[in-house]
Amino acid sequence: MGNRSLAAGRRKVGHQAVPKWLGLAVAGLVAAGAPGCAEKTPKPDEPTPVRLVTWRPNQPEVWDEVFARFEARNPDLKVVREVGPHSTTAFHALLTQKLKNQSPDVDVFLMDVIWPPEFGSAGWALPLDERFPPEERAQFLPGAILANTYEGRLYGVPLYLASGMLYYRKDLLAQHGFEPPETWEEMVAQAAAIVARGTEAGEELHGFSGQFKQYEGLVCDMLEFILSRGGHAVDPRTGRSALAEEPALEAVRFVRDRIIGGAAPRGVLTYAEPESLDLFVQGKAVFHRNWPYAWEVANNPEKSRVEGRVGLSVLPRFPQGESTATLGGWQVGVSRFSRNADAAWRLVSYLTSFETQKLLAIRAGLAPTRRAVYEDPEVLAAQPHLGAMAEVFATAYPRPRTPVYPAVSNVLQRYFSTAIADRSSDLDHLAREASAEVDRILDLAR
Repeated sequence: MGNRSLAAGRRKVGHQAVPKWLGLAVAGLVAAGAPGCAEKTPKPDEPTPVRLVTWRPNQPEVWDEVFARFEARNPDLKVVREVGPHSTTAFHALLTQKLKNQSPDVDVFLMDVIWPPEFGSAGWALPLDERFPPEERAQFLPGAILANTYEGRLYGVPLYLASGMLYYRKDLLAQHGFEPPETWEEMVAQAAAIVARGTEAGEELHGFSGQFKQYEGLVCDMLEFILSRGGHAVDPRTGRSALAEEPALEAVRFVRDRIIGGAAPRGVLTYAEPESLDLFVQGKAVFHRNWPYAWEVANNPEKSRVEGRVGLSVLPRFPQGESTATLGGWQVGVSRFSRNADAAWRLVSYLTSFETQKLLAIRAGLAPTRRAVYEDPEVLAAQPHLGAMAEVFATAYPRPRTPVYPAVSNVLQRYFSTAIADRSSDLDHLAREASAEVDRILDLAR
């Protein structure tokens, strides 16, 4: 039977007479509220639930305190958390499936910095312009506001900022008379010298640890190499892929030949943030690339064997380029399908308030998006590196801003993973194929 016949069949069934007993049963269910079909209405003395879809945090106790404070200040509301996976890729899949289905079980959600164009274009995120006036936006770093803006409308409020940074063992560098490396070649050379001395002493030590598993973190790491060589994944001037151009090729070749299985163990091909940080805090790596949150972990005596011996610097560069960090961070959005947008906005406002950002900075080492938090004496006393790195946060480079970024990222993840895993790989061929695929996807959004 064709589609037209099926549709006609459905219409015919829909007009058949309903037996009297079935009609009475249905009426009874509607009156009583069929189990699982109707949303539970809170009793008058119960707080209204605000449903938040979030990821599994690195510091759950800090976030528990944030929500406890919110509920103490808003006794008429109760935060109901659905905790998704830590991986941004897996969390994106979970969240978008709910939003595609227009699920009422989502009021507020967290967004990676790359998602606002997608969520705004798809009609999943509620525009927040009227609730978030210009004078309030001015309290935030401009780059963070820009990341939440698509076609002139605002779809999220910045929660915290992140950018790639170089962590290093300052005690080991001092023993060899080294300063933090300015170039990638210098970092590799320093790592080789320090590891060689450690091997002679019978220590298990590697030169570098980063995120090279096939996921979004790999894209962030690889873009930092490419951008610091003067290249791009997508050229912002032309809107076309630049993966097959020499600066990008040279950067990828350097990672394949000098980092993987060289300065870093081959195991980093399976490392996301937790695994790569664990190698460093266990005292088994000289250099480590990560986000700001890693500072608190690396200097926590309950979690780290190298506390007090960790230094922080901007990422290295190639001689032809400048140090460049990938812009990261998370935003808070409101579902367009929320049945209680006012309550949802109250939660968004509190999560992105000065009070919450100060708490997250001090207790979790998360970089604020509000300007004033960087000047707070208590924040600077607890996290002195935040003041020193404020300029880096403000000038970190965003990933390609397009509503089809998830599809672009999927291509980049596959390309980078294949390219760096095998030293015999034909980079020119792989880059041309990936570049053509990226351009085809970008054309869909034009």
